[in-house]
Amino acid sequence: MADTTGPTAGAESRGTHGLLASHTRPGHPDFLDLPWHLPLVAWPGNCPRIVQLERGVSRHEVVFVSYAPAIYALKEMPAGAAEREFDLLAELEKRRLPAVIPVGRARTRTTAGEELSVLITRFLDNSLPYRTLFHAAGLEVYRERLLDAVAGLLVRLHLAGFYWGDCSLSNTLFRRDAGELRAYVVDAETSACNGALTDAQRHQDLLIMQENLAGELADLVAPEAAEPIGAETGRQVRERYTRLWEEISRAETLTTDESYRIHERIRALNALGFSVGEVELVATGERNRLRMRTIVTDRDYHRQQLHTLTGIVAGDRQAQRMLDEINEIRAMLSLDQLGDVPASVAAYAWMRERYEPVLCRLAPLVAATSDVPELYCQVLEHKWYLSEREQHDVGLERALEDYLAHAHA
Repeated sequence: MADTTGPTAGAESRGTHGLLASHTRPGHPDFLDLPWHLPLVAWPGNCPRIVQLERGVSRHEVVFVSYAPAIYALKEMPAGAAEREFDLLAELEKRRLPAVIPVGRARTRTTAGEELSVLITRFLDNSLPYRTLFHAAGLEVYRERLLDAVAGLLVRLHLAGFYWGDCSLSNTLFRRDAGELRAYVVDAETSACNGALTDAQRHQDLLIMQENLAGELADLVAPEAAEPIGAETGRQVRERYTRLWEEISRAETLTTDESYRIHERIRALNALGFSVGEVELVATGERNRLRMRTIVTDRDYHRQQLHTLTGIVAGDRQAQRMLDEINEIRAMLSLDQLGDVPASVAAYAWMRERYEPVLCRLAPLVAATSDVPELYCQVLEHKWYLSEREQHDVGLERALEDYLAHAHA
């Protein structure tokens, strides 16, 4: 597959070992100062850019290097393998599917004479590997949501005709998304993108997922509990996947005078975060009855709507929470003005009166994170918590003051 990400920068080496060729996307380092003459396993101690990060199990050697402010993951693979995976990740990016960003690939020859290929991706900022979710205190609440995140990611990939081939926790990173988790593909080495998937391909992906999860969870719990917990976790992910897949793919029958049901169906799918690209209506042969099938395109409905209104790039759950606030303001403005107020007007008022003032008050915390929407949503979550505890709406200002007091405690 051709590199569809734009021009690449290349480098050739005339030496007998080291970097033979590299291709990197504009806007990223050239990586020429790395010790390419060594296998990645020998880089620690020989490369000052190496940083240590928590990661899952990998069949290949992986190192992380820092080129502030970004961190990059380098994965060592057999000759030619990095090029193929780069193309697959680029295709995921092109289709706006959640995955790490492919930055470049390199061809090397070590001092031992071994030819290798290296895939370079940008490390996902503010992401959490599954081991952190299981080990870190305070993150227990996210473990249950991890199951939904993996199921949702598989549904999105399969909708796009993408066969993963190695769905596992190690090959996935997670980001917090307004109290939920959003899952991202890290490894696409065994993947394929060949149009619509068959049911057999989807089921094979689910079977691989169940087997991988059982093995990965084995070293996180007591040995006597490993097998039942691993099997149960895989089964739960599969059940959640099945419920979600059936919901978005089911057909309904309606009569010609029930057009309102079309809009109800679209709204229901939008509420799940899915965008509807097409509604198919086919006569059933029974007088005036039609079979309706909705063609779902992606799960970025709320993200796209928020970005259109405000320019903010957020996770889908984050976007949904902020859109709820915008719709609340829109309802109040419409009541005050005795008429419908455009969503763009309400979005402007929300930005000026809520979002921007809150971020100004959170300035020290904002400077320490690249996930500003999540920070804002944490304030909203804190407001909900205080309101539940005190049995009345405490208001955004009170919630913000309490959040700041606890943040600096």
